[in-house]
Amino acid sequence: MIQVCKPNLEGNETKYVLDCLSSNWISSSGKYIEEFEKKFAEYCGVKHGISCTSGTTALHLALLALGIKEGDEVIVPDFTMIASGNAVIYVGATPVFVDSELDTWNMDISKIEAKITKKTKAIMVMHTYGCPCNMDDILKLAKEHDLFIVEDSAEAIGSEYKGIKAGAFGDISAFSFYANKTITCGEGGIVVTNDDALAEKVKSLKNHCFGKPRFIHNEIGYNYRMTNIQAAIGLAQLERIDKLLNTRIQNAMLYNELLSKVEGITFPPESKSYYTNSYWVYGILIDEKKFGINKESLMKKLEEQGIETRSFFHPMHSQPAYKDIKNGGKFPVSEKLWNEGLYLPSYYGLTKEDIKHICFVIKNLVKD
Repeated sequence: MIQVCKPNLEGNETKYVLDCLSSNWISSSGKYIEEFEKKFAEYCGVKHGISCTSGTTALHLALLALGIKEGDEVIVPDFTMIASGNAVIYVGATPVFVDSELDTWNMDISKIEAKITKKTKAIMVMHTYGCPCNMDDILKLAKEHDLFIVEDSAEAIGSEYKGIKAGAFGDISAFSFYANKTITCGEGGIVVTNDDALAEKVKSLKNHCFGKPRFIHNEIGYNYRMTNIQAAIGLAQLERIDKLLNTRIQNAMLYNELLSKVEGITFPPESKSYYTNSYWVYGILIDEKKFGINKESLMKKLEEQGIETRSFFHPMHSQPAYKDIKNGGKFPVSEKLWNEGLYLPSYYGLTKEDIKHICFVIKNLVKD
């Protein structure tokens, strides 16, 4: 089976983890945590990095630090991983969904303003599958309405907009280091920000809000601490970030070349002069009429040939878990992305021969 994604641990991961084990620094203190946080913040071009247990808890911490609470509303893409909406619900606020742009698959900025009310406190942007949002327009809109910007950068490690890394635009931003991300800690996340006060708030919240003396707690905190072992893996991954990132981009370019003449396939948004798509995954849309079969049939046939795929996200507005959230309007683009979208294997370690084989199978399916 050619997996849709798998991590690569060929760097200093084993060396650093063994160092943790031999020194007994295996929990939530140790040199690798501090070093990983520092190095990742530097990579993003921001002042602070605060590690945590996942991208989801990073979003939760970000919203808590901003003071988002019950009765507030947060603008969220309709086409996103459910963690984005869940984090809003965790703090008691309401996610307000906005449809996507067909050309970038990101939240449609032209439709945000109509969803802003007196209760709106923040815009959560997500750089879908590694394609950066138009941050100029979002920053302008947020400033006009006095709103916070939370960047869900879980899928955008290394993506750039006008030469600035994803995660450096928001008041506060969140990344994920799950096993399928460009760099991984196995599980883990990080909050990044240039705001000193927000950074201190997140540090406290992720660690039970310990005060002085230590066991005096003035606020409800959480145990969202990353372990030294996870940070050790993350640091080793970060040392090879350019290699890991460039391989995904090269994989995408090869897919584009080999599938360019296949009718009915829409390729992922290409990098342009003002932004760089990191191609966290290689996603495509399948037009059933032009391609000959629908997305589900293609996924099933690829699986029969030993090729794993994944479907795109299910729209937030129609998630069963969100049935009680009333979001008006229609979401034709996010529904189209769900109905037609899947992503193919694309990761560091996938060979050119693997990609050629996958494309050969797809081409032969069209002939059938």
